[in-house]
Amino acid sequence: MSASVLVLYNEPVLPPHHPQYEAERDVLDTVAECTAVLREAGYAVRTLGLAHDLQPLLDEVRRQRPDAVFNLHEGVPESSVTEVQAAALLEWLGLPYTGCPARCLALGRDKAASKYLLRGAGLPTPPFALLDADDEPHWTGRYPLIVKPTFEDASVGIEQDNVVTTPDQLPAAVARLRQHFPPPLLLEELLPGREFHVNVLEIGPPAQRRLLVLPPGEIVFQPADPRWHPVYTYTAKWDTASGEYQRCLVQAPVTLDPELQHAIDRLARRAFRLFHCRDYARLDIRLDAHGQPHILEVNPNPYLISLILVNALQAAGYSFEWLILELLRSALERATPKLTAA
Repeated sequence: MSASVLVLYNEPVLPPHHPQYEAERDVLDTVAECTAVLREAGYAVRTLGLAHDLQPLLDEVRRQRPDAVFNLHEGVPESSVTEVQAAALLEWLGLPYTGCPARCLALGRDKAASKYLLRGAGLPTPPFALLDADDEPHWTGRYPLIVKPTFEDASVGIEQDNVVTTPDQLPAAVARLRQHFPPPLLLEELLPGREFHVNVLEIGPPAQRRLLVLPPGEIVFQPADPRWHPVYTYTAKWDTASGEYQRCLVQAPVTLDPELQHAIDRLARRAFRLFHCRDYARLDIRLDAHGQPHILEVNPNPYLISLILVNALQAAGYSFEWLILELLRSALERATPKLTAA
C-alpha cells in the first residue's frame, strides 16, 4: 500500500487589491506542481490549506493520519510567525515533514538574529545596525545603506525608497517603514557587487546525509538611470508589468571563477549547518567592492519552483521531480516507529 501524504500549505487570504496578493498566491502553483509529481509516483495525496485557524489540521490528522506531510506552509500575511507555528505543530503531533524544522524557520524569519549569528560565527555579512522603536535614526557606517523590515521575507517591505545615500535621507526612510512594520528595523550597508542566489540540498540516506551546493543563479541589475538602485525589491520580484521587473534579469545557472565558486560553496555549507537547516535552503549572497562574497540572508524552505532552483537542478544532472520525491523520501525516513502495546 502506498504511503499517504498530506500537502500542507498556507491558504491565501488577501484580497486582489492588496500589494502582497501575488506573492501570497504563488504557493498555489507550488502545491499544484508538487502534488502532480507525488500522485504520478503513486502516493496517496491529500491537500490542506491552512490560514488563521489551526483546527482543520488537527481534524485532518484525527480523521486520517498521514505517513508524512509535504510542508509548503509559508505563513499567513501580517503574521509571519505562523510559518514557524505550523511546523512546530507538526512536530508536536509527531508527524514527519519535509523541509526545515521549526527552530530553523524561526531563525530565518528573524533578520536581526540571523545577522548576529552569522557575525558571531565569523561568516561574512554586510555591516549592519538595529533601530528600535524609540531610537533616533542613526548610521555610522558607509553609504549607501538599505533599511529593511526584520521579520519579513519574499522581499516584502523592500523598495527603492529603502535605499539611503546620504544621512539626511535616513529619517524619512525609517519613518516610512515604521508605519507598516514592527521594530526593530535593520540598517545594512548596500554592497556594490554582484548578487547570487545559491540553493543547498541535503540528500542521501539518514546515515549518509550530504550537502549538495547547486550552481548559483544571478540577479543581473540593468542600469537605467542614476536614481535607480541595484536592489531586488518586492516590485522587481513580483510585479511583472513594472520597469523594475524588466531591469532585474534572472540568469541561471551562471559559471563563476573557480576561486569565487569555492568561497561561495564553503559559505553555503557552513551557513546551512549553522542555521540547522534541513532538506533544502537558499542563500542570498552579494559581493563587496573587492569581489568577496557576503551572506545577505539564509532562507529556509525557499520557493521550490523558482527558475534559479529548477535550472540549477538540471545543470547538476537532477530533475525537479527527483527533488520532490527525494524530499518526501527523507521525511518518510524520519518517521518515528509507532509503539505497540505488549
